Amino acid sequence: MSDLLSRRLALLDSAEQRDLLRHCRHGLEKESLRVDPAGHLALTPHPQALGSALTHAQITTDYSEALLEFITDAWEDPAHSLDELDAIHRFAYAQLGEEQLWTHSMPCKLPDEATIPIAAYGSSHIGRIKHVYRKGLAVRYGKAMQCIAGIHYNFSLPEMLWPLLQQAEGDSRPAQDWQSERYVALIRNFRRYSWLLMYLFGASPAVCASFLKDREHNLESLGAGTLYLPWATSLRMSDLGYQNNAQASLRPCYNDLDSYLASLRQAVSTPYPPYQAIGLHDQDGEWQQLNTNVLQIENEFYSSIRPKRVANSGERPIQALGARGVQYVEVRCLDIDPFLPLGIDLVAARFLDAFLLYCALEDSPNMAGDECRECTSNFALTVKQGRKPGLVLQQHGEARELTAWGLQLLERIQACAALLDSAHGSDLHQLALSAQRAKLEDPSLTPSARVLRSLREDNLSFFAFAQRQSERHAAWFRSRPLDAESLTAFEQSARDSLAAQAKLEAEQQGSFEEFVTRYMAAIEPGE
Repeated sequence: MSDLLSRRLALLDSAEQRDLLRHCRHGLEKESLRVDPAGHLALTPHPQALGSALTHAQITTDYSEALLEFITDAWEDPAHSLDELDAIHRFAYAQLGEEQLWTHSMPCKLPDEATIPIAAYGSSHIGRIKHVYRKGLAVRYGKAMQCIAGIHYNFSLPEMLWPLLQQAEGDSRPAQDWQSERYVALIRNFRRYSWLLMYLFGASPAVCASFLKDREHNLESLGAGTLYLPWATSLRMSDLGYQNNAQASLRPCYNDLDSYLASLRQAVSTPYPPYQAIGLHDQDGEWQQLNTNVLQIENEFYSSIRPKRVANSGERPIQALGARGVQYVEVRCLDIDPFLPLGIDLVAARFLDAFLLYCALEDSPNMAGDECRECTSNFALTVKQGRKPGLVLQQHGEARELTAWGLQLLERIQACAALLDSAHGSDLHQLALSAQRAKLEDPSLTPSARVLRSLREDNLSFFAFAQRQSERHAAWFRSRPLDAESLTAFEQSARDSLAAQAKLEAEQQGSFEEFVTRYMAAIEPGE
C-alpha cells in the first residue's frame, strides 16, 4: 500500500468522515436483445407499450432496434439499483408477448446483415440524428457488432469527499478542476488494473459461429455451431467485438481532462479517407453517416471506462464535461453473466465499489506511452487467455504472473473494502472480495469457465446454452408480475414518453441539414 493511499484511508476512517462513504452512487445500464421464441433476433419494431425509445428515462434501445437498454437511477445503495433493474425487466416482460430477452453478451443467431434493423427514434431532428449515427455505425463496423450487449456500471464518490481530500493535500486549484483530476486519476488506475475485472467477470469465452460468418478469426471449434478460445474470459471485449482501423490510432490521453477532450474533438473533426469514400449520403440521397471523420460523435469511441457528466437538454457529452467537469465514471467492460437473471448481482457491485474506491485513492502517476501500450496489452491478453495457467502480464516492463498479481491487488483493495464496511456497519464488501479471491485461487469458479463447463457437460452449443438460460430467466421474471401500483406507474411513464416524443416532432423547426450542422459545430474549441 502506498503512503498516499494510507493517508487517504486514515483521513476517511476518522469518526466524523466515515459516514461519507455511505453516499457513493450507483447506476446500471443493461442491454439485452429481443428474440423470438426460437431464439432468433426479433425483427419487430420497439414495442409501443414500452414507450418512446427516444424520451423514456428507463427503457430505450441501443444500436439495433432489437437491442433494449434498461437504465436505472443512481442510488446510494446498489441494492436499490438492482431492485429498479429487476422492476424494469418485469414490466418489459409483461409487454413482450412471446418474445424474450437474450441473456448473454454475444448475440443469438443473426439474419443476414441487410435484415438486421437499425434503431429508429421518430421524425424529430434529434431522433433522426440518433438513427443516422447508428446507420454510420453499420457502414463502419457492420450490423452484427450492433447486437453485442453488456452492462455499464455508473459510479460516483460523494461530492463532499473531494474538498476534504483537496484540503488535506493542500491543493489550491478550483474545486471543479480538482474533482475532475481525481476522477481522471481513477481512470488511469482503472486502465492499469481492469484486466482483473475481465478475469473475474468475463462471461463470453464462446460465440455462435453465425456471428463470425465471412470474417477471419483464430477461434477453435467446440462442437457444431460454436467457436471459442479455451482460456478466454471475454471475447466481447476482444478484437472480435468493436474494432475499427480508424480507432486503432486513437489513444485519448488520460493524464488530464482537457487533453482527453481535445483528443476526442480532434477525432470528431479529422477526415478519414475510407469514410470519405463511403460518403455522407447514399445513391438515393439518404443520410448514411453523420460525417466522414474518424468518429461521427464522441460516444463512438469505444472505451472500457468513460468520464461522465449529466448533460443538459440539447448538450453534447463533451460539452458537459468541458463546462462542468467530471461527475462520475461509467465502467463499460462488464459482460452479462448468463447465470444471473439481471446479468449482475450485489456481490459483483460491492466488489466494483471497493475496486473503484481503490483506483480513486491509490497513487496514480501520469501514464507515458509505454505504460499505455502495456495496459492495453494486459487487457487484450486477459480477455483471450485470462485463465491460462501461468499467464504472464507486464508491469513497468517486468513480468507479472496474473494470479499472483491479482491476489496482491486484492490484498491492497482489502483496506478499501474494510473502510466501506466500516461506513455501512457490515462485512459485505469484504465478503465480496473473498468471493473474487476464490476465483483467482480456482479459475473454474469464474463465469467464463462455468460457461464452457456447461457447454461440455450438458453437450450444448453456445446457442442452445444461451437459449436455455434466456428461457429460464424469462420464466423467472414472468412468475413475479409487478404489483398493480408499480405496473400503473410504468404504463404512465410509457404514455408520457410517447407524448414527449410527439411534442418534439410537432414543435420542430428548420431543416435536418441545418440541425446536423449546428450539432456538429457544438464541440468546436471555444464553444
